[in-house]
Amino acid sequence: MAAREANDVPRAIELYQQALQLDSQWPDGWWFLGSLQYGTGAYAAAGDALSHYLDLTPNAAPALAMRGLCEFETAEYQKSLNDIQRALALGAANQPRNEKILRYHEALLLTRTGRFEDALRSYAFFARDDANDSNPELLLAVGLAGLRTPLLPQELKADQTELYIGVGKAAFDFMKGDKEIAREQFQRLFQRVPALLNAHYLYGYLLYASDPDEAVVEFRNELAANPSNTAAEVMLAWIPLLQNDGSEALPYARKAVAEDPALPSAQLVLGRALSETGDTKGGLEHLEKTVQLQPDNLEVHLALAKAYSKSGRKEDARRERLLCLEMTKTKNDTASATHP
Repeated sequence: MAAREANDVPRAIELYQQALQLDSQWPDGWWFLGSLQYGTGAYAAAGDALSHYLDLTPNAAPALAMRGLCEFETAEYQKSLNDIQRALALGAANQPRNEKILRYHEALLLTRTGRFEDALRSYAFFARDDANDSNPELLLAVGLAGLRTPLLPQELKADQTELYIGVGKAAFDFMKGDKEIAREQFQRLFQRVPALLNAHYLYGYLLYASDPDEAVVEFRNELAANPSNTAAEVMLAWIPLLQNDGSEALPYARKAVAEDPALPSAQLVLGRALSETGDTKGGLEHLEKTVQLQPDNLEVHLALAKAYSKSGRKEDARRERLLCLEMTKTKNDTASATHP
């Protein structure tokens, strides 16, 4: 402890390691060892020490957060995302600076693991602060999520940086509420790069909550520029499904699954469209595939409960309804812990 307080980090690490060889059940020893190693950039060693600490002190939000940041640095991206999200749910964002760091890494990881819409929702957190307008790294990261590019900012080719920052700026201005400025930026982008993959999709996605009709126009513009864009097909199926119009959704849903059968959202919209147009058996087949691909998706469990009920499978429907209630409760508990 004296070495740590004297800021003699190498000596403090050595002494903690010696002490832990004598008593491996000392939680504070593992915590301080991991913290010190993290500070020196020894991320793999720090992650290991923090794992020992968490074995002894489960659900310790600061340790989960720090281990998640270690895993980010060692390119264990799914583990990192799991730890950071669990830490946030347990209250690790109680300090504004900590919240910014964790939310930013969460959004980076959501992008890197292909959860682009979730990443955009996470980046919306930063739109509250005007100081972020001029942060090129943040705008680049938003652009990566917006154009559905599963890379970290440092992984992008240097000659693409300017384009992605421009896309990120347009999306970020929209998130801030500067919708007319964003519209002008998107229109200039469409003129400059008419067939830029996912650009019209991004604008449609942002428009959807406030102007679904204009969003549909943009999703169709995306398909005109990029006919095999599965994400746009999914949205053009999803919108009529929300209006209980399975027949209009069906052709888009079929095409989405044909293009990317491993995409959970494609399987979901096709399952719902088939169920709502009378093909309950076919619908269940695709909904059950969806739940295999994405077991934590509340939407598919709701759809399964409805489809099982329609097909007379009452026990299966009851099981799904109970699961939906549990998932909703967990989601609400997490939201309460994250935003007191």
